[in-house]
Amino acid sequence: MEHTYRVMVRGRFADLDEAGRARLRADAHRHDMLTSGFSEQGALAYDRSLDFFSFRVQLRAEVESDDRAVCDRGLRLAAQAVEALGVDFRDLRASATDVDLIKVKRRR
Repeated sequence: MEHTYRVMVRGRFADLDEAGRARLRADAHRHDMLTSGFSEQGALAYDRSLDFFSFRVQLRAEVESDDRAVCDRGLRLAAQAVEALGVDFRDLRASATDVDLIKVKRRR
């Protein structure tokens, strides 16, 4: 059985030179943390301080006893997104939430 997972990956930019900083700052408006939500394509978000970034992605996957496989997929996608910007990263970590298991309390 497949479930939907929301994976949040966090990391830090590493060894940015001036050209890398300039590229990221010029593109920062497209990676706003307040507007980058979960999507199947994934969304990279960072601010102009260029220290930390986050990557949010929604994935479908077989239900596992732990979320390691889904987190690993999210980590790979995040690495690809940052590498596509032409910069390096470090300290990636991921967490996953199985949204099919979330119970919503409805108002009466």
